[in-house]
Amino acid sequence: METLRVSLGKRSYDIHVAGGILDGVGRICRDLGLGRHAAVVTNTTVGPLYYDRIATALAAAGFTHYRIEVPDGEEYKNSATLNGIYDELIAAGLTRDAFIVALGGGVVGDMAGFAAATFLRGVPFVQVPTTLLAQVDSSVGGKTGINHPRGKNLIGAFYQPRGVVIDVETLATLPEREYLGGMAEVVKYGAVLDPEFFSFLESNATRLLARERDPLVRVIGRSVALKAMVVEKDECEAGLRAVLNYGHTLGHAVETLTGYTRFLHGEAVAIGMVQAARVAEARGLATTADTRRIVSLIRALGLPTELPEFSAAEYREALLRDKKSRDGGLDFVLNRGVGDHAIVRLSDLSEVLEICSIGR
Repeated sequence: METLRVSLGKRSYDIHVAGGILDGVGRICRDLGLGRHAAVVTNTTVGPLYYDRIATALAAAGFTHYRIEVPDGEEYKNSATLNGIYDELIAAGLTRDAFIVALGGGVVGDMAGFAAATFLRGVPFVQVPTTLLAQVDSSVGGKTGINHPRGKNLIGAFYQPRGVVIDVETLATLPEREYLGGMAEVVKYGAVLDPEFFSFLESNATRLLARERDPLVRVIGRSVALKAMVVEKDECEAGLRAVLNYGHTLGHAVETLTGYTRFLHGEAVAIGMVQAARVAEARGLATTADTRRIVSLIRALGLPTELPEFSAAEYREALLRDKKSRDGGLDFVLNRGVGDHAIVRLSDLSEVLEICSIGR
């Protein structure tokens, strides 16, 4: 088992990465000194696959456990679903000696984490991500929340988990499209933080598509290490952490405009990264060869690259509702070459719309 530490003072926690580690969740929770009662929040897809193993592990460690199952899909990451979680926590009679286990992908992790941050003004929670996207990104760093009809992740809180347990074997049951979507977040780390990692992805794309264990474990471990490094320096996204939004600005706009139903989050991020690379090239931060490498890797991993057709006015409105928008402008994360980054303040969104050929 590989264990990485996220060092945040009193909010520090470990990330455990291994195969077959689901059966150790109870022991890990016991070692953390968590309360007697565990509410396992999962969804209708993951629950039938892995809940029983989690429940058995929790029971063996002396915890009582409650199952809370939500619908599967980004479109359910909303206040109605969140209220349903609260309803079940209250109906179970849980108090501050309880904790929440988030068993599932990014949607489950975000909602369960936000429920933990706000139920009884805060109870502990543990992330057990079962999708690649959640394992390499959303389960680490303490971002929790829900979507609003007018924008993604507009409601939420920074609330760190007490621990993260990543079982790479859960990826065996992950649908191909979900798996590939997770690879978009992996590409992000290489494109803006680690040129050697980006080269490794280029050289091992075929093996990663085949879900070979050794390169996959390396990819998850390195992605988590990079995410932890950034979070340690900037927990609440006051500066450096914004770099992790590479590809997300236009990606979130794509998700919003398509009602969270046409593209998976990772697919939208892949599209957003391609557009960000084009803006970086236009601004002289990257070469045509750099852009070609990023686009080629994204395509090699089976991800989309082109924006869906909406008007310039629709894209502008969606971009201005982004969390990073203020005073009519937007902080835009761009790649500097391959493996480095720049955060550029765009006061006129027309530049992005023109470079990305939006509304033509």
